[in-house]
Amino acid sequence: MIKRFFLGFFLLQVCILIQASTERISSPDGHIRLEVCTDDTLRMSVFYGEEQVIDNSPLCLLVQQEWLGVRPKLKGVRRQIINRQLPNVIPVKNAVTHDEAQEMTLRFAGQYSVAFRVYNHGIAYRFVLDKKGKVDVISEQMTLRFPASTIAHLSKTRSFWTSYEEPYTHVALADYQAQDQMSYLPVLLETQHGTKLLLSESDVRDYPAMFVKSTGNNGLTSVFPKAPATWEPIGDRGFNVTKESPFIARIDGKRTLPWRFLVIGDDAAVASNEMERVLGGQCELADASWIKPGKVSWDWWNHWTIWNVDFETGINNRTYKYFIDFAAQYGIEYILLDEGWNKDVRDPFTTRDEIDVKELVDYGRQRGVGVILWLAWLTVENHMDLIKYYADMGVRGLKIDFMDHSDQWMVNFYERVARECAINQLIVDFHGSFKPAGLEIRYPNVISYEGVRGLENGAGCHPDNTIWLPFIRNAVGAMDFTPGSMASAQPEDNHGSGSLPMGSGTRANQMAMYVCFESGLQMLADSPTRYMREDECTRYIASVPTTWDESRVLSAKAGDHYVVARRKGNKWYVGAMTGGKSQQFSISLDFLTGEGKLTGFRDGRNAHRIAVDYQRFQQQVSSTDVLTLRLARNGGWCCVIEQ
Repeated sequence: MIKRFFLGFFLLQVCILIQASTERISSPDGHIRLEVCTDDTLRMSVFYGEEQVIDNSPLCLLVQQEWLGVRPKLKGVRRQIINRQLPNVIPVKNAVTHDEAQEMTLRFAGQYSVAFRVYNHGIAYRFVLDKKGKVDVISEQMTLRFPASTIAHLSKTRSFWTSYEEPYTHVALADYQAQDQMSYLPVLLETQHGTKLLLSESDVRDYPAMFVKSTGNNGLTSVFPKAPATWEPIGDRGFNVTKESPFIARIDGKRTLPWRFLVIGDDAAVASNEMERVLGGQCELADASWIKPGKVSWDWWNHWTIWNVDFETGINNRTYKYFIDFAAQYGIEYILLDEGWNKDVRDPFTTRDEIDVKELVDYGRQRGVGVILWLAWLTVENHMDLIKYYADMGVRGLKIDFMDHSDQWMVNFYERVARECAINQLIVDFHGSFKPAGLEIRYPNVISYEGVRGLENGAGCHPDNTIWLPFIRNAVGAMDFTPGSMASAQPEDNHGSGSLPMGSGTRANQMAMYVCFESGLQMLADSPTRYMREDECTRYIASVPTTWDESRVLSAKAGDHYVVARRKGNKWYVGAMTGGKSQQFSISLDFLTGEGKLTGFRDGRNAHRIAVDYQRFQQQVSSTDVLTLRLARNGGWCCVIEQ
């Protein structure tokens, strides 16, 4: 009898231990469930409705010689509900973001915790350290196991030295091999049931950005660049790591690590998500009222090409004053002096003989147009005093280019620049850059990033790739795609040159990008001469805001089409884009509060061949109307509705 009692007691304890080895948490609406196993290895499983989208995936961290997450000893569990409204300083999607989640923090022996959050459209986790002094993070391992038949949409790169502009590769995970090239984030996954999972990260600070590669077994595993021990410049903008440290980051032992997140849901949920925003931290500026988003008349893509003038155009003050006059005429907030305005890229203080920055700044101020300067990152690193120098002169912002790395040192360079520019009230546009990962939340003067295969790639910027951007790159934050070609061409006819560039896709497609794409700065990439010849198109794109009170995805299918409505005040703007096949959509205008006047632009009857063919139209509409949108291949549709 006693033996039976002890045997029964022992079996009961085993059952309790087994049951206690799994912690569970659900989204506020109950549709997403997360299970965390804490027995031999910390492992995560995720369910979307009845579908398991992440299977028993290990999460580990090697700090010094200690593996956190291996044979973990759970000391406690803390749960809380997050439900708050986050106002956005630069609202590229919505003026206010609703942050609602269930949070579970698991505290383990060994002075660390792991926090998990489950949202209605995704999950996130991060390690939290509580150790003394400095520690070396040797490795962070996240290995995600996906369902069979999952397809990955990713950007392959041969090395950690990358411009982050590779076209997307679309591959079944079963065919993605361990020896294949890795990918930078974000990555979009698609299960056989059509569920989308967008993988990225946020609150990345004093830490490298994460890359992923194939496990060779239907999964993805994390890889990170080592922290540089020594490095040397290559030319006027290159960066060669001459010796790597044996760790990916040396950090304070008492801190949070970056959030790793998955947006989970349908195509519209991915395109409308704000996970990077809610996980990115808080604004660190006491006053951000001086930060002014807007449009930019950009010189580099159109090669300073203007004509029907009585002076020789090029990199000189007369040309830039023409750009300023054009910007002032159309209410464009900025012009950009891209590469070439100084004699030597390495020297930011000596301009070409034909350039006087102060004169341009003063001229622009009189016309209500600000000046932004391009600089190579290495020049900024070697002459950080240039930030105050040009801010004192009246320059409004800097475009900083060619970082092409995201190790711990370079991530910290971004932050040092953002902080110094904020002190001197300069906005920043990072090119040659990795994707947004929280810095622009803490320093909202970082108003946009490139990290995209944009229009500057000429014929290499193909609509079949561009149509994925709302669901991958632009789904994690501001994106400086630099749209606006007035010399539109179907891809097979794109034979643009340096002085007379062309953009693939229809005219309406290029115009719709100003509504569809999100960025605090939006370039007008083409020549002022072309824009003035296309006055009605230019007046429309110049009028489209760069920040929004509200955004609603109306119809979306990744790689196929995207339709979005955005509100600024009492005006609604609708933009639609498609890829390589013609499309027809019906959209309800039930987001309107009453009647309004619609002014729109759509593909012309022959836009499938002659991409510049478009039609401008107007009509009265109301909240009960349903519009039919017809788009050519690589086409577009856009409008403004004034109520």
